[in-house]
Amino acid sequence: MERFRDRVRPGRAGGTRSEPQFVSVPLDRRRFLIVAGGAAAWISLRPYEGLAQKLASAPMPLQPWRLPDDPPVDPLELQRALIAAAILAPSHWNSQPWRFEAEPDAIRLVADVSRALPVTDPDRRWMMASLGAALENMLVAARAWGLIPTVKYFPYGGRGQVVAEVSYVAGDVRRDRPYFHSLTERRTNRRNYDGRGLFMENRAKVNAQAPDGVKLHWIDDRDSIEAVADVVRDVVRDQTYNEAYQRERFSWMRLSEGQVRRGGDGVYIEALDVGGPARWFAGSYFDPKSWFLRFGAESAGKQARAQVRSAGALALLTTEEAGEAEWLKGGQTYERIALRCTQLGISHQPINPPLLDPKSRDELARRFGAGNESPLMLVRLGHAKPPDPTPRRAVAVVASFQKM
Repeated sequence: MERFRDRVRPGRAGGTRSEPQFVSVPLDRRRFLIVAGGAAAWISLRPYEGLAQKLASAPMPLQPWRLPDDPPVDPLELQRALIAAAILAPSHWNSQPWRFEAEPDAIRLVADVSRALPVTDPDRRWMMASLGAALENMLVAARAWGLIPTVKYFPYGGRGQVVAEVSYVAGDVRRDRPYFHSLTERRTNRRNYDGRGLFMENRAKVNAQAPDGVKLHWIDDRDSIEAVADVVRDVVRDQTYNEAYQRERFSWMRLSEGQVRRGGDGVYIEALDVGGPARWFAGSYFDPKSWFLRFGAESAGKQARAQVRSAGALALLTTEEAGEAEWLKGGQTYERIALRCTQLGISHQPINPPLLDPKSRDELARRFGAGNESPLMLVRLGHAKPPDPTPRRAVAVVASFQKM
């Protein structure tokens, strides 16, 4: 065998340069066994290298953003369609923390705790709100297809992470059709809005979605909106600097279309609408281990402030008490609001970071006049071009079915 050794040769203009020269190396028994073993391992494992690469880059089955206008006749296909509607719900960082267990005439909604965000959602309020949104989507689809659904909340006392069980029977009236058509059109819009306010009649229609126990408090004057924007900026910047917070958030950022296809979850950097260098170098700007995070934190804070400032109105969604049952129903209310806004052409985005910090959460409650109520979501509303839909994992990935 041979290896490289540099040999110096005269160069032009009196300089020198080096070029490689081969010299012999004795191949003793030890070296022979090492080389032979390595070659054998490479030959034996080579067929699996391509398979491993293929599996690592295999796309996740994604749920299409469409639903049948009429209910499927086959009972199993009907259950798949109901779950497909639920999957299109929004969730915190698009974590999709749900599973579904279907048996004849009933579907259980189960919290997938493996997809929880323990740092940025330590009490699971937004996980429960996400599950509530999925539940509401299922109920909207059921009513739109002429079914009469019944919900049992926490039917097993919370055992098995079952948060709701939906049963249904056939009916003769199709309801919630306008909401149904919004299921596939609803988008969380993180773009800057154009600053236009909401018509009072539209605001009244949005308000009408809040049932007893859930309230919406509004701010729409520019000075108050800008004051809230400053609060949001400070919290987002400080949390981005925090390594634990940012590590968890960064794990749900998708920096390429390939990551989006492989995971079928998280938020694509394009959807975050980050601008300037933070967009071009997002892998460094938002990596908690990167020296560039300081720039990412400042950029994230400025962007959050600009987003809030661009809103036509802000709404604080509150519940009378804090608890998983209240947050689940609060998530249902938010989804009704989001679907209604979609009908009315109103863009919307929940902004949760300031509600994670007790100090800023109390300040927002004070600014919105929420008294002793429990804030669940800060929502900005306005007008902007709709974004593309974010990915959802397919029914086959998140549901199990009992034979009928």
